Amino acid sequence: MIQRLGELWAAHPVAFWLVLAACAYFALMAARLTVIDVRHHLLPNRIVFPSYAVAGALLLGAAVSVVVAGGPGPAAASDVGAGLFGVPGLRILAGGAVLWLFYFFLRAAYPPGMGFGDVKLAGVLGMYLGFLGWPHVFAGTFAAFLFGGLWSLALLAVRRGTLKSSIPFGPFMLAGAAAAMILLPGS
Repeated sequence: MIQRLGELWAAHPVAFWLVLAACAYFALMAARLTVIDVRHHLLPNRIVFPSYAVAGALLLGAAVSVVVAGGPGPAAASDVGAGLFGVPGLRILAGGAVLWLFYFFLRAAYPPGMGFGDVKLAGVLGMYLGFLGWPHVFAGTFAAFLFGGLWSLALLAVRRGTLKSSIPFGPFMLAGAAAAMILLPGS
């Protein structure tokens, strides 16, 4: 995301400011949800549901501003938000839907293993990751399960948890998405 911001600044300043606002919102949302989930094992609807509107408006606005502004720009910046079949912004919406469905099926397969708050949060994270590309969606999801698994193993190793222990998964989802947004180059 950092690399993408630099490319946007040079080619599409309006998109740059919209994506920067989306990143700032993500950071605030992630901090609040992490604290709440760790303390209460809860991802409140009052934070998650508005995040769909905020992320959607900012990211889709950035995608549309790139298309409207036109111009060649850097290769990575000119396709920001271009989705499946070249429709602007479709990848943002598809990323949210795909990740929501993936977590929904995980929840349906084993309800005690995941809360529905995680399912709802997955859609928001899918929008952010979808903005950057499908590799980001996959990497962010993989990283969430990797981080959660490593934390669980650490709890088992120090005997602070058992195989039946419940851990809040939202912070790992947010950390996985953030890692993919920060570490992976733009697609």
